[in-house]
Amino acid sequence: MIDYIFLEKYTENINVLFVEDDDSIRKSTKELLEDIFQKKIITAKDGKEGFEKYIDFYKQNNKYFDLVITDIEMPNMDGIELTKLIYNENHKQPLIVLSAHNESEYLMDLVNIGISQFILKPIQFENFTEIIYKVSKDIYMNSKDNEEQSIPKNIIHLAETLIWDKNKKQLFLENQAVKLTKKEYLFFELLLKTPEKTSSNEEIMFFLWKDDEDKQPDISNLKNIISRLRKKVPSLKVENIYGLGYKISTLS
Repeated sequence: MIDYIFLEKYTENINVLFVEDDDSIRKSTKELLEDIFQKKIITAKDGKEGFEKYIDFYKQNNKYFDLVITDIEMPNMDGIELTKLIYNENHKQPLIVLSAHNESEYLMDLVNIGISQFILKPIQFENFTEIIYKVSKDIYMNSKDNEEQSIPKNIIHLAETLIWDKNKKQLFLENQAVKLTKKEYLFFELLLKTPEKTSSNEEIMFFLWKDDEDKQPDISNLKNIISRLRKKVPSLKVENIYGLGYKISTLS
């Protein structure tokens, strides 16, 4: 059973190229795709136009389409030839083939090329969305894996342009180091040892004033430090958990 909340999540950033020569099928299927995907759907009437748009999209965006959906039998260039050209260009391209029952003789050629996702025509909504869900989930998970691999382990994202470098023990705003006092450094060091964890007021005060033997801090001293931090870095999200302590929110 499809979870439509997750389907919306998986498809929200996916760019689709849809190639189909039949005008009525192209129109109706495009409308269906627009109901599922939140990006603009690019269409082409045959394999030749489809490949031209595939290359143009890369030139304009410096990336390939996230997903290509193509018919098999088309004039000028069929879906098999289009698939071969696309795989020569980008062998990792996620691709779905639309196939009529009388085109079964082509399927082995497509399997040999590397196609594993087929949708039979006429399109049945339930089967169509199940395959779209599976493929979109794979695209989404692969993109997240790539993002995680590209982000250094020592970097914690606190806001869109705000990061904490655990190795350097330094806060950066728009790639510029933010000057912090000693106790502000200690505050970040403690709360970001375990991001999103709430540290008690007592734990924070002990950590910040542990080297100040003559100083007996109270909660007002801690609040003053946090107030100055919020003014210095407005995008920082320091949350006061009533009766417990504080935590710093991060971007997931």
